[in-house]
Amino acid sequence: MKLYVTAALVSLIGLADSIYLTVEHVTGRSVRCTIVAGCSEVLSSQYAVVAGVPLALIGAAAYFSVFSLATLATFGYRAAAILLTVLVLTMFLVSLWLIYLQAFVIHAFCQFCLLSAAVTTALTVIVLFARRAARLS
Repeated sequence: MKLYVTAALVSLIGLADSIYLTVEHVTGRSVRCTIVAGCSEVLSSQYAVVAGVPLALIGAAAYFSVFSLATLATFGYRAAAILLTVLVLTMFLVSLWLIYLQAFVIHAFCQFCLLSAAVTTALTVIVLFARRAARLS
């Protein structure tokens, strides 16, 4: 199904974004914001690391999983489509939480984090439409 191919391709944007942020975190370099100011505040906050693991690395693993599951769903693996839906909805909820943290707790925004939230939102819409289309056919 073309929607799953689209989801796989869109997930690569999130994967690239997350890998970039992970590399910058691990090497200790500061990320430069060009659109909004606040990347350093967000990426150096206590919320940028979960149990010692950079949140960006967790994001990279999630986006790679989305890519893999969307690819399998393209070839008709129904279980992959179900797992993809659960994963993307979970990612969407986490993105909402992270946007809340940026707006109301950290009081700063990171353009790379906002890109990730936009990619996750797009993936959510694509995957929900794909699931609906699969039910209707």
